[in-house]
Amino acid sequence: MRLCFSVEKGGKIPIKVVAKTFASGKTEKLVYQCFKEVGLPDDKSATMTKEEFTFDKFYALYHKVCPRNDIEELFTSITKGKSEVISMAQFVQFMNEKQRDPRMNEILYPLYDEKRCTEIINDYELDEEKKKAGQMSMDGFKRYLMSDENAPVFLDRLEMYMEMDHPLAHYYINSSHNTYLSGRQIGGKSSVEMYRQTLLAGCRCVELDCWNGKGEDEEPIVTHGHAYCTEILFKDCIQAIADCAFVSSEYPVILSFENHCNRAQQYKLAKYCDDFFGELLLKEPLPEHPLDPGLPLPPPNKLKRKILIKNKRMKPEVEKVELELWLKGELKTDDDPEEDASAKPPEAAPPPEAAAAPPAGEPGAEGAPAEGEAAAVNYSGSTTNVHPWLSSMVNYAQPIKFQGFDKAIEKNIAHNMSSFAEAAGMNYLKQSSIDFVNYNKRQMSRIYPKGTRADSSNYMPQVFWNAGCQMVSLNFQTSDLPMQLNQGKFEYNGGCGYLLKPDFMRRSDKDFDPFADAPVDGVIAAQCSVKIIAGQFLSDKKVGTYVEVDMFGLPSDTVKKEFRTRLVPNNGLNPVYNEDAFVFRKVVLPDLAVLRFGVYEESGKMIGQRILPLDGLQAGYRHVSLRTEANFPMSLPMLFVNIELKIYVPDGFEDFMAMLSDPRGFAGAAAKQNEQMKALGIEEQSGGAARDAGKAKEEEKKEPPLVFEPVTLESLRGEKGFQKVAKKQNKELDTLKKKHTKERMTMQKNQNAAIDRLIKGKSKDEIRNDSTIKNAITEQTQQWTEMIAKHKKEEWDMLRQHVQDSQEAMKALMLTVQAQQVKQLEDRHARDIKDLNAKQAKTSADTAKEVQNDKTLKTKNEKDRRLREKRQNNIKRFMEEKKQIGVKQGRAMEKLKVAHGKQVEEFSTDVQKLLDMYKMEEEAYKIQGKSEFYA
Repeated sequence: MRLCFSVEKGGKIPIKVVAKTFASGKTEKLVYQCFKEVGLPDDKSATMTKEEFTFDKFYALYHKVCPRNDIEELFTSITKGKSEVISMAQFVQFMNEKQRDPRMNEILYPLYDEKRCTEIINDYELDEEKKKAGQMSMDGFKRYLMSDENAPVFLDRLEMYMEMDHPLAHYYINSSHNTYLSGRQIGGKSSVEMYRQTLLAGCRCVELDCWNGKGEDEEPIVTHGHAYCTEILFKDCIQAIADCAFVSSEYPVILSFENHCNRAQQYKLAKYCDDFFGELLLKEPLPEHPLDPGLPLPPPNKLKRKILIKNKRMKPEVEKVELELWLKGELKTDDDPEEDASAKPPEAAPPPEAAAAPPAGEPGAEGAPAEGEAAAVNYSGSTTNVHPWLSSMVNYAQPIKFQGFDKAIEKNIAHNMSSFAEAAGMNYLKQSSIDFVNYNKRQMSRIYPKGTRADSSNYMPQVFWNAGCQMVSLNFQTSDLPMQLNQGKFEYNGGCGYLLKPDFMRRSDKDFDPFADAPVDGVIAAQCSVKIIAGQFLSDKKVGTYVEVDMFGLPSDTVKKEFRTRLVPNNGLNPVYNEDAFVFRKVVLPDLAVLRFGVYEESGKMIGQRILPLDGLQAGYRHVSLRTEANFPMSLPMLFVNIELKIYVPDGFEDFMAMLSDPRGFAGAAAKQNEQMKALGIEEQSGGAARDAGKAKEEEKKEPPLVFEPVTLESLRGEKGFQKVAKKQNKELDTLKKKHTKERMTMQKNQNAAIDRLIKGKSKDEIRNDSTIKNAITEQTQQWTEMIAKHKKEEWDMLRQHVQDSQEAMKALMLTVQAQQVKQLEDRHARDIKDLNAKQAKTSADTAKEVQNDKTLKTKNEKDRRLREKRQNNIKRFMEEKKQIGVKQGRAMEKLKVAHGKQVEEFSTDVQKLLDMYKMEEEAYKIQGKSEFYA
């Protein structure tokens, strides 16, 4: 599909684009030879239509360029090398012994039998005779192993398969932190587009830091307050959320408001939510799920296509009175600055999350400035500073200051929730892990990154998932390992953004310690082994590659940076690793564990990765398709692996467990004997291989059409005659870029260090009133902008100078290349005439022989006349052919000369355009005059 979209202007697929896909592990000559063998053009400059590039030809090309020796070895091991097909008995045995998880219940998940295996053979075997015989060929076996049916996870796990009728607190919820930021936390850029991207990526909880707007319109803004980040309009964010909230999932979206606005602007917050969301906004509790103590939260199924607001709420009785006053127009919305700390300008306060995390035993972040509620609050979650209309929109996500697990149990209010900075959350988890898990069975908690993560890095979410925390919010703009784990985990259940927690993390009658290494009550520990056999299309470069396999789960289940394959050098196409399996001997809690595959170049640069939750992982020989660092699917890169899953058995109990788990072992000998008997009667197939080889030789004799690459600015740069100049210029440019990179890294390091020194040891109030920090950020931004402008100018100056220096040399080289093309065409024409003359001579000899052997011609004169007649006809025909060749050659030469003339003109134009482009880029950059930020 990707190659069919890689078309040129005329809508055709360039052959060289296809060749590049296969060239990372093979020589170019071999690749083009394979093109020819499958009936595709083998000329570098050729193109083909989408109709010509069928899937069958792609499939044939795939296996010619990249033969699957690994699968062939597996095939041979199944047939024991005695047959070219897998028999039904052999296939049934293979499916049950290699492709089936032995832990699965045989009643709910029956063993493979001949009926099921016949269905598989019918789906993937193309040979009708083999289908009828219940056999599978090598090609059919490859098709099966590479099919979706043989995916590494059960396909139903990627669809909606979980029950969605449990209380909201019983689900993990895909959550984002400071959603508006596209880069770093201090001095970073805010973007409305981030809300669209995170929601489309499956996120169900987004954050909006709301501040009083400035200027005459006083439009509320969204920004990271006191952190010198850019600002965006609140209403634009709400519009983006309304557009994308339910595109990727119909399950509820939670808006986490960090509200610093005065009442007048909170009215606007409420109005925009009401206007843009309309019926999507859940303004009142559901009748069947009132906000009463002791009652659970409603389930996701009852909240489909609903948007919930998480914001402080007034006491119900006060809200009712003020709402009535507001509806009558009698409510005062102008705030008293002395009573409203949140109405102060953002510059007057420190970054909300720059403060240190609360120490162990002290309140969490919710209700504290780190979550934005600066007004007075009490444990009920009510506040004296919120507009009644906005307050009335808050229902099932009412944030409160955390007062301890005992207090939460006493109140037993499911719609009260608290947020914790990662450090505070970890302290509670270490001190009261079981209490934290039980708290999350009843009500929701939100974890967010600590304020010192100025670079927008992420913490590892797994430890908080282990505690049952629902909203483990991450910086979606950073594609690091924690974010990959998050995206991999939430791929399950149709990517709806909600995952049902394991049973023991929901039931009130069970206690679970996320730090325990003993098996959980009712959960069977597992053993998982992973053998990395080979890679396919890992890179389009000839680089060395290796694979790392990690596991993340409970602390006792987590194994990272231990399992790594050997380095396979100079082959990014189909490296073969085929080493001993990596064994994760004891996985205490498979429901929470995930496997991570990481593929790297020899330099350590990541090629691709994949996260596979163990819950739903399929055993056997599987192909694992890779994802980018940002978790986008990669079209071809994949790993061929063998995964073995079984029940964990303590030392000394292996034999006993084998007897219990393999009752079919007694029938094994008979099954093997039957397999051998069937294998004895299979004859090797004979095909038309010799005829095909003969045809291939005939095709080889025919010269391909002579098509010349256009002589362009780009093609000249690849000519040997220009390589010396290009190498020198590239070296100069690389030296300049390295110099620039070094300068940028030095400045970035110095600037970050300067900021760290300024905020180190200061309290939030000190940071809030410290103009030095703001001035430092402003000065750093100016320094960075000036440096970037200087770098761009130096690079543009060098590029222009390079173009001017090489113009004359390239023009001379162009004329040389064109002369070579003319010579090639003349030589080709001479060969055509020579071939025609040889053909004529052969025909003349054959004609003489034919006449001489013609028994109907009795006398010599008859034979001479017939010979003259035939020769005259032959001469006439050859003269006509020669004339046609001459006309064709003349047209070809004229076309080439016209093309050459046009190329000379285009060369001059291209050179000038290149110079103009550099000049325009420089002018545009000067006119734009924007500040540069680094993330």
